[in-house]
Amino acid sequence: MPESGPHLPSAATPRASPTPAAPQTPDSTRPRLADHVADAATDNWFDRVTPPPLRPFGHLARFDRPTGAWLLLFPCWWGQTLGEVQMGRAYPDPWYLLLFLIGAFVMRGAGCTYNDIIDRDVDALVERTRSRPLPTGQVTPLQALIFAGMLSLIGLLVLLQFNTFTIWLAIASLALVAAYPFAKRMTNWAQLVLGLTFKWGALVGFAAVTGGLGLTALLLYGGCISWTIGYDTIYAHQDSRDDAEIGLRSTALKFGDQTGTWLAALYAGAVALWSLAALAAGAGWPVYLALLLVALQLVWQITTLDTHDPANCRERFKSNRVVGWLFFTGLVVDLVLVQAVGKL
Repeated sequence: MPESGPHLPSAATPRASPTPAAPQTPDSTRPRLADHVADAATDNWFDRVTPPPLRPFGHLARFDRPTGAWLLLFPCWWGQTLGEVQMGRAYPDPWYLLLFLIGAFVMRGAGCTYNDIIDRDVDALVERTRSRPLPTGQVTPLQALIFAGMLSLIGLLVLLQFNTFTIWLAIASLALVAAYPFAKRMTNWAQLVLGLTFKWGALVGFAAVTGGLGLTALLLYGGCISWTIGYDTIYAHQDSRDDAEIGLRSTALKFGDQTGTWLAALYAGAVALWSLAALAAGAGWPVYLALLLVALQLVWQITTLDTHDPANCRERFKSNRVVGWLFFTGLVVDLVLVQAVGKL
């Protein structure tokens, strides 16, 4: 018998029975449960201090990844302190600072939970997001909806501490909040919609202390929108390959290899508009010094960015907390050293 012929098993060596394939069930295609979400630090503070049954809800609210909450909070603080500079106050109202801190973290959590409910099927297809609580089944959509409602109730209690104009101004943002998750399915400019939504706090912060709006607030808001398009484009580059495959849209995909040029224009526009807002408010030299440092930090982001390296993109995105602290510090120093003592 030629070697290429069939091999006939002998009686001493019985043929092994093939292992039957495991039947496919709805859960067999569900992403594997994870102790933490893929883009969260493995030793993050929230997972260290929170009992395991509660962790999925905190992951929904991004308590384990607080950068986004800080980026929501800073425009609120900027609007508040810039309004106080314009009014000639000697220091920022600490009660309002605390209210905005609480409000930003709980409403960011509510917004992210709502976004995850809408995106739960899409998130299961993206490497970075498939370990989130809804795609993995750790939380049901109904549980997530109840959780978002609880966070929103806390946010409402915070909001009711402000004046009537500010309350209605904040409520007006809910239409943008509701629309945002659908933007990435309809336009390349989802980051613009995010900027309009996420930076509404600049208007709310200003209105909380002044009782209204004006050129100063609008310039600040415009700069915040430009800043958000820039940093969220960096963030979106983490998912650009998966987004392209499943048909989602973003400025990361639109800008492509020209991202650096777009970022330069967007960040320059942000600093210019913030400078004009400071000028309109009558701010002193500490604010302009802070904005110079902000500009240098933004230049660092652009010149060191590698859009093909998700870890690089994530770190540049997270570094925008430095931008927030620099601008806020400049405004506070202006109040304390300049407004309280007199123009230097």
